[in-house]
Amino acid sequence: MRVAVTGATGNAGTSVVRALAHDRAVGDVLGIARRVPALRVSGVRWTAADIDPGGADLTALFTGLDAVVHLAWKFQPTHDPVETWRTNVLGGIRVFEACAQAGVRTLVHASSVGAYSPGPSDGRPVDESWPTHGWPGAAYTREKAYLERYLDGFQLTHPEMRVVRMRPAFLFKEESASEQRRIFAGPLLPWRLIRPGLLPALPAVTGLRFQALHTDDAARAYQAAVVRPVHGPFNLVADPVLDTAAVARILDTRTVPLPARAARAALAAAWRMHLVPAAPGLLDAVLRLPLLDTGRARAELDWEPSFTSEQAVGEFLEGLARGSGADTPPLAATTAGMP
Repeated sequence: MRVAVTGATGNAGTSVVRALAHDRAVGDVLGIARRVPALRVSGVRWTAADIDPGGADLTALFTGLDAVVHLAWKFQPTHDPVETWRTNVLGGIRVFEACAQAGVRTLVHASSVGAYSPGPSDGRPVDESWPTHGWPGAAYTREKAYLERYLDGFQLTHPEMRVVRMRPAFLFKEESASEQRRIFAGPLLPWRLIRPGLLPALPAVTGLRFQALHTDDAARAYQAAVVRPVHGPFNLVADPVLDTAAVARILDTRTVPLPARAARAALAAAWRMHLVPAAPGLLDAVLRLPLLDTGRARAELDWEPSFTSEQAVGEFLEGLARGSGADTPPLAATTAGMP
C-alpha cells in the first residue's frame, strides 16, 4: 500500500508515520507537513505542502495513493477563529475532496472526543453512536463537529471510498511535551517545576475528569484502520479515567480545590491579556466531554492500549520537566512563541 499522512510532523503524525513504516502491508509512506523536518524515519519520505485554500495541489499529491490519513490541524491562534477555521475546516474539506478526485480508496480522518456532544448526566461511557455536535463555545469542538457533518454527506456521495473516523481522547507522549506546553499553557507555565516533589500544589477544578491515551497506542489504531477493511468511527482511550487527584499522585503533590467558575474566570482573564493561548471555551468543553467506550476498536481493530492513561500522562509530565521534543518544527523544544 501507498499511504500519505497529513500533519505528519506533530504529536500524532510522528507516531503514525512510524507505525505505518513498520507495517509490512505498507510499502510507501509519504509524510506531508508545511515544513520538511530534519527528522528521519526509515521508510518515510517527506514533502512540504499546505492544505489551506490556495495551497498545494492536493489532488496531484494524492494521485496513485491507496490511503490518506488526515491529521493536519491548527490549534492557534485562538484569538482568530477565522484563521483556524480556514485551515481546519476548509483545509480538511480540501483534503477530503482531493482524495475523491485522486481516486484514493481509503480516508482515515482524525476526529476527536471533542466532536461529541456533552455526555449523559449519569456519566456512563458512550459508544460511537453518541451525537457529534460538539460544544458550540469552543473553536476546536465546533470545527471537529463540522467536519463530522461534512463527512456524513461526503460518504453518501462517495460510496466507493472507505472512510474511517478516529475519535481519540487526549494524546500524550514525552516528545509532545514542548509543543503541548506552547499550544495550551504558553510561556508562563513553570514547566521545570512539573516534576515529583517540586510542585507545592495542583488546583483541582470541580468536575474535571478526562481520559487519555499514549500517542503511540493511538498510532497503532490508525495503522490498523489503514490496513484492515473497516469503516466508520472508533473511540480510542486507555484506562483509568483521570482527575486532578490522579495527576497530583503522579507529581507527588497535594490538590487545592478550585471551583470551575473561578477557574474559568481566571483563564478568561489570562486569555484576554494574551498570557495563555488556551481559550476559556476550551475549559467549558472539557468539563462537558463524555467518557468513551472503546469496545468497537478492541473488537474490529484488534486493538489494546499498551500504556495506561496514567503512564501516558506521566511520560508527558516527565517530558515537561526535561523540556523534551523531537526534530520537527512543531515538536522541537527550541520552537518559540504560541503557534
